[in-house]
Amino acid sequence: MSNTTSADVIIVGTGVVGVSIAETLLDAGLSVLMLEAGPRVARAEVVENFRNLPLALKGDPSSCYPPAPWAPHPMPSSEKPEDAYLQLSGPDKYAQTFIRYAGGSTWHWAGTCWRLTPEDMRLKTLYGVGRDWAIDYKTLEPYYARTEYALGICGPAEPELQWPPQNATSIARSKPYPMPPLPFGPGEQRFTDVVKTLGYSNIPTAQARNSGMPYDDRPACCANNNCVPVCPVGAKYDAATALARLEAKGAVITANAVVYRVETNAANRVEAVQYFDQHKQSHRITGKLFVLACNGIETAKLLLMSASPRNPNGLANSSDQVGRNMMDHPQLTMTLTLAEPFWAGVGPVVNSGIMETSQGDFRSEHAGAYFRFNNFARHRFVTFNALKKGLVGTALDSEIRRLTACTADVVLAHEVLPDPNNRLTLSDKKDWLGLPKPAIHYDVGDYTRRAAEKYSLPIGKRIAAAMGAIDMKISPKFAQSKHIMGSTIMGLDPRDSVVDTDCRAHDHENLFLPGGSAMASTACGNSTITMVSLSFKAADAMVRQLRGA
Repeated sequence: MSNTTSADVIIVGTGVVGVSIAETLLDAGLSVLMLEAGPRVARAEVVENFRNLPLALKGDPSSCYPPAPWAPHPMPSSEKPEDAYLQLSGPDKYAQTFIRYAGGSTWHWAGTCWRLTPEDMRLKTLYGVGRDWAIDYKTLEPYYARTEYALGICGPAEPELQWPPQNATSIARSKPYPMPPLPFGPGEQRFTDVVKTLGYSNIPTAQARNSGMPYDDRPACCANNNCVPVCPVGAKYDAATALARLEAKGAVITANAVVYRVETNAANRVEAVQYFDQHKQSHRITGKLFVLACNGIETAKLLLMSASPRNPNGLANSSDQVGRNMMDHPQLTMTLTLAEPFWAGVGPVVNSGIMETSQGDFRSEHAGAYFRFNNFARHRFVTFNALKKGLVGTALDSEIRRLTACTADVVLAHEVLPDPNNRLTLSDKKDWLGLPKPAIHYDVGDYTRRAAEKYSLPIGKRIAAAMGAIDMKISPKFAQSKHIMGSTIMGLDPRDSVVDTDCRAHDHENLFLPGGSAMASTACGNSTITMVSLSFKAADAMVRQLRGA
């Protein structure tokens, strides 16, 4: 009979980080108990929620994931400021969206999987800014390859189209991608041809999506183009697709379990976690090793909530770095009206990008940037603009068709430096369970602002002109990319970092804090593949620790 109160390893969170670690541990013969704050739902339920949304909400990635009262998550389109889950302050708002459901936020991610480059991990050494990682790219590369096979990531075989680019000075890939890339849609192909005339290469995105073949019991992509907010067939990897497999291997998964305290003993080892169920009843779970895999916001919140006389600043926080160095990929969007049709919307929502613009010696002065043609189908964005013109009948139909074909979004995503002043603390405002909401102060910083002014926007405007833009609207301020990084930063020195190179807390030898919260730099590409790679490295360390190696 499964033990629902104890296991070798207790994992808080069932997103991609948690399930990747769980499967490694289960395959090593260890017992695993996973706790998920939110509910467990079927894909069909989420898809039906999406179908029933009004058109104005279909672009909001959270709208088909209504939060449970006991497990709130941000709902930007419907929250009143006074009721918002995230309490935000600062020059820029750390306005994230994430999901507290079994399976986590990979339910509504785009599947994009750009690796870091060796240079991205040595910012201080090479450019005199930010922090160097405590590990190098060569150490991380085998875990990148492992992640690509675990998630089922498709990507190009041609070395010049891979990222990082494979050349004489780069560290070679240890394995090819398990699947070939998906073909470009017509808009992406035109974008690729246009930027080539400016000297830029728009290359295929490595993405966790089955390209033309089943993989890992998931079907091939059939180009629905609503990967965000949900892949209706499960061709895109999401952690929810792994849960039944983990249970078949012996994992115990408890949903609607909101962990609110992590306990330590006299030796400052973690010995238990406490959680509330959906009826506000408290439960206690014991184990040998503990993993907080809740995302950078929820993990930091839980560590701070677990303050005690032994750890007055919260767990893992002797350095005072828990909750600090919050990072993302601040983005600007150029919405273009074009003279000729580009026809966005065929295939996945993100399928290509210009990454070479993220690298260079200029990083000593300002951030790099990544450019992508947003391949979202345009009709849901342009219909309301057409209606505002007062058109009816065939005139309205013709205008919607024209705008659908002849508008496009080009996104400029930037790196941001770790800054201890970008900080998560506990708000005095409480949620349904009486737990403090996260309060986050955030400023993208002059390093990123200079990049927009001197670098990315000038390049973006040249691209827009080459695309034949007859009108261009640029977002007035940075938006967040929903790539939550920072809050338990990795380092070799316990005085200025939270975790070591295996994402083990410096302060607690049996507590692991893996994933995006440990990242020491962001680069410009999406963070999930790096999060999972760190998780596999941490999982191997856990196996060694429990076996006494």
